[in-house]
Amino acid sequence: MSNNNHWLLEMRLFKVVPGTRTEFDRISREGTIPLMRRHGITVIAYGPSVDDDDSYFLLRAFASKEQRAEQSESLYATAEWMENYDGPVMAMIDSYQTAVTPANRHVVQQLTDGLGIAA
Repeated sequence: MSNNNHWLLEMRLFKVVPGTRTEFDRISREGTIPLMRRHGITVIAYGPSVDDDDSYFLLRAFASKEQRAEQSESLYATAEWMENYDGPVMAMIDSYQTAVTPANRHVVQQLTDGLGIAA
């Protein structure tokens, strides 16, 4: 974990095309989330919303704004993303919103420790 005391939590809320959430979840679990983790992105939680059949969320943590930008750009420029996920994933997303908020590194550490994830 970074020595930086202030991390960022990023929450993405996706509205998927009706009828595609099960496939979106499968691709996330089997493909995009493992890919993010291989590229050093701390994925804390993700999954279908319990109150809306067409909603999905992704919670990630980054040590800095710069790390968030660099890791995101690097991930989405990979051949694996472009060849396997960009088309299918983007076709299932109707819209999404992103919220980024500062978080104390101890909060991020507690979230990742509780899930057995290295931050």
